Amino acid sequence: MGDKKDYSGNIQFGLKGNLFQFSLLVVVNAFVGGMIGLERSILPQLAEQEFHLVAKTAILSFIVVFGISKAVFNYLAGIFSDRFNRKIILVSGWFVAIPVPFLLIQAPTWNWILIANALLGVSQGLTWSTTVIMKIDLVGPKRRGFAMGLNEFAGYFAVAISALLTGYIANRAGIRPEPFYFGFAYVLLGLLLSMFFVKETKGHANKEAVDHGSSALTSKKEIFVRTSFTDKNLSSVTQAGFVNNLNDGMAWGLFPILFSMNGLSLVEIGWLAAIYPAIWGILQLWTGYLSDSLGRKWLIVGGMWIQALGIFVTAISSGFGGFAVGAALLGIGTAMVYPTLLAAIGDVAHPSWRASAVGIYRLWRDGGYAVGALVAGVTADLFGIHFAVWLVGGLTLLSGLVSAVRMTETHRSQAG
Repeated sequence: MGDKKDYSGNIQFGLKGNLFQFSLLVVVNAFVGGMIGLERSILPQLAEQEFHLVAKTAILSFIVVFGISKAVFNYLAGIFSDRFNRKIILVSGWFVAIPVPFLLIQAPTWNWILIANALLGVSQGLTWSTTVIMKIDLVGPKRRGFAMGLNEFAGYFAVAISALLTGYIANRAGIRPEPFYFGFAYVLLGLLLSMFFVKETKGHANKEAVDHGSSALTSKKEIFVRTSFTDKNLSSVTQAGFVNNLNDGMAWGLFPILFSMNGLSLVEIGWLAAIYPAIWGILQLWTGYLSDSLGRKWLIVGGMWIQALGIFVTAISSGFGGFAVGAALLGIGTAMVYPTLLAAIGDVAHPSWRASAVGIYRLWRDGGYAVGALVAGVTADLFGIHFAVWLVGGLTLLSGLVSAVRMTETHRSQAG
């Protein structure tokens, strides 16, 4: 699968000319999201009930491991996609996922769960990053926000459905093994579609790079520094993505425990674990398109502030209704932010190093999972769960302020 093809032939950009391949990548990303949904509502309960973990830091360790491995392989997926081809990275990610359902079902100790989450993070980094990069390649600049909305809709709506199903099954049949059986189907279908039907898209990026002219950036170090720190737009996007997943790491790990402390059943917890990513997923069909029409900046700023409001509502609630409102607000805010951040990276980064920039952004963004789980776990152990939730909400509010002050509009039709 080396980069040996002549890419000067008939290459079309846009959804219409690439509808089958784009749709196929949307389906593949739904299976990627389904793998995350396996754990979303029940793994904290598994830690407490079967492995008798008490400290919140220990319980949230699976998110730390997942976040670190996913962040690192997001970065590597971007680097390798620029250096080699996209498809081989996608297929490799599915092969890494094969042991995950077996480990989750058979784990005799918590360390096995940590190993499963390390592999899941590697797989997610390679597969999700590559589907993002490939869709950006196919769609071209005009409808990049809409394309990212479709991608993230597929992934996070699948997270929601999978979380809801596993919550129901766990309530009826127990936490293991039945809820994790879905993982075998996700891996098999995702791998087969990626191997036999997905086509390489690097030719689209190469053609777009020729159309843009040469780039001044040559080294990976230059790209990393620019994306992370020196470019006001890229670094504003990067910090917002980092804080977005910092609060998501907290929500993933602490919210099920908070809900359980308030007397909610596994079915109710499953519904709450589904509401947030379901709203997040569905609304991205609209918010990605909206960012193409209205621009990126204020969707990002407003989305971070609405996330903060959802976290604050959750902190003051004690029943299903209040928690559901908090989850809905968190989903709305995240839907405004998630596809828009990716589209903004595509706006600014040159096609010749765009995949690397996406990988660097996703390195920071999913590093937020690990930091969020550590901050939330340590703070919860020292000062209580509610203090941890308030702290993360405050950091989210501050992140929106940083983007409001530092970022300029990146979408060409809106930036003038």
